[in-house]
Parts: sequence; C-alpha cells; structure tokens
Amino acid sequence: MRLYALFLFLHVLGTVVWVGGMVVMHFAVRPAAVALLAPPQRLPLMAAALQRFFALVTVSALVVLISGLAMLIGIGMAAAGAVNPLVEGLRLAHPSVHAMFALGLLMMVIYAVIRGRLFPNMQRAVAAQDWPAAARPLDRIRQLVLTNLCLGVLVIAIATLGRAVL
Repeated sequence: MRLYALFLFLHVLGTVVWVGGMVVMHFAVRPAAVALLAPPQRLPLMAAALQRFFALVTVSALVVLISGLAMLIGIGMAAAGAVNPLVEGLRLAHPSVHAMFALGLLMMVIYAVIRGRLFPNMQRAVAAQDWPAAARPLDRIRQLVLTNLCLGVLVIAIATLGRAVL
C-alpha cells in the first residue's frame, strides 16, 4: 500500500505541474506578453518560455503515465491469480479510472502534436525572425493548450467526483 501511495503522489504531482502550468502559460504569461511586447520581443520570449514549459510537461506526462500504469498493475497484482496484472487492474478499475486513462492519453496525443510538429515550426520561424510565420503555430499551440487545459480540468473533476457520479 505504501508503494501505491507513492505512485498516487507522483501521479497527482505530475498532473498539478502539467495542468497548473497550462493555467499559468495561458492566463498569465501569454496575455502579459501580448499586452507588453511587440512580436519581435514577444515571440522569442514565448518560444523560450514554451521550451522550458515543454521540458516540464514531457517529464510530467511520463510520470503521470508510468505512475498510473503502476497503480493499475498494483491493483491487478492484488487480485488472486491474475495472469496479466495490467489487464486485471483495468478490469477491476472503476469506470472513472477508465475515463481518466482515456482522456489522459488524448491529452498526451495533443501534447505530442504541439511538441513534435507545431513548436519546431515556431522555433524555426523565430530563428529566421519571420514573425508572421512564428505567430501562426503559436496561435495553434494556444488553442491546443486551451483544449488540453479543459481536458485536464475534466480529468481532475473525474478524479475527485468520479466515484460519486459514475
């Protein structure tokens, strides 16, 4: 049970860093940069801030995924005669866990698109000082971060209210 508690702590910590970071970036950093800086200053700042934030998100997403799978495996291992602890853990898990798992995977796919496609395009445009070309992927990143933020809040709602509602 102590190991489960450690995995739960890591899971919650990873979620707090990821979702909390999206709140800060979307509602504080970006609006302040837009209000105070012209594109030649704003876009390099946002590229640098996103570079650091995405490094945290990559670690956080991996921690959330690995700790979640570890908790499911732990549930499965506790079941007598489980041949495949992960499958057994999924079978025994509450429907809210299935919903969190599916939404978390969707969030990771969205993040992979941001990090793997949109952000490199923005970085190249910033390096070339092509501000209109840098603004386009940044705007799409903003939209997808807002989508992931909404999904993250939904996951938190499911985590805290799921057993009472589902």
